[in-house]
Amino acid sequence: MNTILQIFDVIPIQTKNNVSWSQHLSQAITSLPELVEHLGLPKSLAQQGAEAHQSFKLLVPRPYLSRIEYGNPNDPLLLQVLPSLSEMQKVVGYTKDPLEEADHNPQKAIVHKYKRRLLVITTGTCAVNCRYCFRRHFPYGENQLAQAEWESVIDYLKAHPDVNEVILSGGDPLMMKDSLLADKLHKLEALPQIKRLRIHSRLPVVIPDRVCDDMLTWITASRLDIVMVWHINHANEMDEELAQAAYKLKKAGVTLLNQGVLLKGVNDSVEAQVNLSEAVFDAGILPYYMFTLDPVDGAAHFDISIEDAQRLMGKVAAELPGYLVPRLAKEIPGKPAKSVFAPTF
Repeated sequence: MNTILQIFDVIPIQTKNNVSWSQHLSQAITSLPELVEHLGLPKSLAQQGAEAHQSFKLLVPRPYLSRIEYGNPNDPLLLQVLPSLSEMQKVVGYTKDPLEEADHNPQKAIVHKYKRRLLVITTGTCAVNCRYCFRRHFPYGENQLAQAEWESVIDYLKAHPDVNEVILSGGDPLMMKDSLLADKLHKLEALPQIKRLRIHSRLPVVIPDRVCDDMLTWITASRLDIVMVWHINHANEMDEELAQAAYKLKKAGVTLLNQGVLLKGVNDSVEAQVNLSEAVFDAGILPYYMFTLDPVDGAAHFDISIEDAQRLMGKVAAELPGYLVPRLAKEIPGKPAKSVFAPTF
């Protein structure tokens, strides 16, 4: 995945207290030794993760970095972004295309697996490179649309009138300029069949300033129901700035959901899951899905079994009201919907 080199092609310049979210991106840490030094970690971690860093580049914006505990090599936020020697282990069953998206890629930038909704790859860039990312090997170069090519998506939707929801994904769709997002939205609004726009993003989580006035303008002007799915894995990722960003979107009429991934050593405890659900709901975000790890090459060390996940969520369910318990789910290639697993007690 390209990172910093592409960032300047897709982000705007906006200011808030003289620091824009685009400036936060340009100042993101991309050096493994710099990350280790900044957090007061053993230098050996930089040596151990060097090969993984070359395979999948480190990218951590400083607002997210500020939430990582200094000197703690086991910090749950750090483990999500720190390149590790474990990533270089080849494990049977873990592949570069764990969801077999190539089989559902009928034309450039479109992934169409389910009825009534389709996913559009808007960009190959993200604001943070998560080490467990299921698209860390995705062929973005073959699936990125130039602005003039967006009409091909509209044509595809016209040919599939049963589709009433479009999902913007990536990469991270909020890496795009708000003017470009607004233009895409207008084209979708012109299709009577489209009822909802869903945006999957982690950018506001790592840089809350991404929720800016320009974004709120095109959101509030839209006739579509807009659903924004954030990706928050641990309560420590929540802070007051992120809660304020959520409040602005809620006030603009956006439905906010959270989906996380169960990660060994990060959030695979009752305490972590309970605290996460409480934290996101306090900010007006509804716990939605908790996914088991997609078996992507390089992330096997994060995985836990379905059975262990069910037992864990059974204990979580005993601690929380039902609306705070996310559905334990897995995306299984070839299935007509997400597979949901009941907690066990």
